[in-house]
Amino acid sequence: MGLIIQRSKKEEDIITGCRKNHSRAQQLLYEKYAAKMSAVCRRYIKDRSEAESVMIGGFIKVFEKIFQYKGDGNFEGWVRKIMINESLIYLRKNRNMYLEVNISNADHEPDYYLLDNRLEAEDLLEMVQKLPGGYRTVFNLYAIEGFTHKEIAEKLEINVNTSKSQLNRARKLLRKSLLERELWEKKKMVSYEKLLIE
Repeated sequence: MGLIIQRSKKEEDIITGCRKNHSRAQQLLYEKYAAKMSAVCRRYIKDRSEAESVMIGGFIKVFEKIFQYKGDGNFEGWVRKIMINESLIYLRKNRNMYLEVNISNADHEPDYYLLDNRLEAEDLLEMVQKLPGGYRTVFNLYAIEGFTHKEIAEKLEINVNTSKSQLNRARKLLRKSLLERELWEKKKMVSYEKLLIE
């Protein structure tokens, strides 16, 4: 017995309407997923307007290829896959993802307990967003999307070792950012404690 994915009647109606090229159904689909898909594209493309442009192109592709969606599997996941592929196509065309930076090795691990209480998800996403394009792309594909290095290498048309290297460098940069954040938090705590004493 196969796994049956339950979709709401409304979502099925929207998909059916999109297959018939009904503009209202396309608008509803866009409104339903635009925010989530914008976030997906922004994880790969630093420039907000470029990411939005890629997302809009991704929706055009969704509308063109909606007949390929057979209904077996999560529709949002299918749309997400198109957005990721469109983002990767953009990066390959612009080749800005292979910029690398020198990283100084972190002397120690960050104090994750200290950071855990103050570090919000938005802060971590901002740190990921500040990574150079190649590091950010490989990190997102590996750590967030769950692709293997072999799959990443195929998608990005790079060597498997390049994927591993970019991930390693991304992790080092994130570790460095966490250490800087930890230092900032400690200084802030010391300043606050001084105020309490005075």
